[in-house]
Amino acid sequence: MGCKMKKILVTGAGGFIGSHLVKELKKQNNYVIGVDIKKSEFGKTKADEFYLNDLRFESATLGVLMCQVDEVYALAADMGGMGYISFNDAQILRNNLLINLNTIHTATKRVKKYLFSSSACVYPQFLQKETLVEPLKETDAYPADPQDAYGWEKLLTEKLCEYYKNDCKLDVRVARFHNVYGPEGTYDGGREKAPAALCRKIALAKDGGEIEIWGDGKQTRSFCYISDCVRALITLMNSKVQYPINIGREELISITGMADLICEIADKKLKYKYIKGPQGVRGRNSDNELFKRNFNWEPEVKLKSGLRKTYKWIVRELIRNGRI
Repeated sequence: MGCKMKKILVTGAGGFIGSHLVKELKKQNNYVIGVDIKKSEFGKTKADEFYLNDLRFESATLGVLMCQVDEVYALAADMGGMGYISFNDAQILRNNLLINLNTIHTATKRVKKYLFSSSACVYPQFLQKETLVEPLKETDAYPADPQDAYGWEKLLTEKLCEYYKNDCKLDVRVARFHNVYGPEGTYDGGREKAPAALCRKIALAKDGGEIEIWGDGKQTRSFCYISDCVRALITLMNSKVQYPINIGREELISITGMADLICEIADKKLKYKYIKGPQGVRGRNSDNELFKRNFNWEPEVKLKSGLRKTYKWIVRELIRNGRI
């Protein structure tokens, strides 16, 4: 006898990670309900049902959770790259707290399992002052000193999940994302993250030309390709792990190093102009030991391979929009 089809709700289904997650959940023969304040930027949603709702309002949350669902992937968030989260603290904190409070409270009575998408931004800034940073373990989150309002909101909602688990017996999962990137993500307009921004700049630059990089380019990060992130999310949801866990890749690289990789992919030689701009913490890397120990699995897509796919997709988008 085959497995029963699960009914799954994905909030933020019009966003980057959400839209990829919906596709994968459909491939696995689930009935998927998507909700977001906007439709997907790139292509039609694969969800069985999709609702344009603003989850900052409780009535909107109630509207999409009228019936029992098996699982909720809570991905909806007001977010972006450093150029956005560094200058919109009040808006980000208010919007995301409202979304999360409404979603988890409504889900308590109607949902079997609930996964919250947290972030590596919860980790203390005092542990991230060097470029050769020690990989961050899940237990490093306290004593608390998160980055920006976005980090505080994620850490507070992690606590909210813990309290709903203890007080209301909600079966929770918490995933801490480390810089997820890939095709079909925002690459322009102010909310894009570093990999997409660099891919766009390099694609638009003429060979021998120059691009701008915020800061001195020595700041470091690790980056996780979207397909690895989605597989890890589904693996986590299907597990019994109820504590926060990193989803990332242990491959530290500087921003200049990433620009060099993309230039190699693009077969271009460019100069870099380092300018003043938001950089976030000096260095951040993911410790994946807890995920490996629980699931005997780790990310498969190496950074250069993921950047090649991302760059090619952004080039196609720029051509389609008449920009190159």
